[in-house]
Amino acid sequence: MLNYPLTLSFKVIAFNPQVRVTDASGNLVLYVKQKALALKEDVKVFSDEAQKNQLYQMKANKIIDFSAQYNISTPSGGALGAVKRQGMASLWKATYNIVDAAGAEVGLVHEENPWLKVLDGLVSDIPFVGMFINPAYLVEYRGGTVLYLKKQPAFMEGKFTVEKRGDFSDADEGLLMSSVIMTMMLERTRG
Repeated sequence: MLNYPLTLSFKVIAFNPQVRVTDASGNLVLYVKQKALALKEDVKVFSDEAQKNQLYQMKANKIIDFSAQYNISTPSGGALGAVKRQGMASLWKATYNIVDAAGAEVGLVHEENPWLKVLDGLVSDIPFVGMFINPAYLVEYRGGTVLYLKKQPAFMEGKFTVEKRGDFSDADEGLLMSSVIMTMMLERTRG
């Protein structure tokens, strides 16, 4: 089990998006790298910055689609599950379904306050103003809220925090954290 709260940080302008995940003690616990210029999203999660120990991979099932599903697997190809954007529903409120390896919906990542999305759309092009609009996301799993993802104000870098709000097993943590990371990768440019 990771030592929460976690901090996810990345450079805002990067050819190959990379995310460093540190725990409450400041130790690097995950390193995320997105493949550049890929027709389908392809994100790999490592336990180290040297990228020697891959833990998970998230790949889109479609080329640039508003309601794509991002399949989550182990390096050997074993399915953990998926996270899927709720197409049209995400226009109003960013919403992602978490699906287990058997295809059953077991959770949901959704925006805490949909009005922030509307406000972000109105002021995002005004320099420095968008920095103060920081959306938050609730992660529900098997009927309860277990994680809280919040964008933090930052200049020239992106930063999110993940707080633990409920109980889940070590075995479930891989699917949950992969879902949170994929949501953050898709929503990182907001606010």
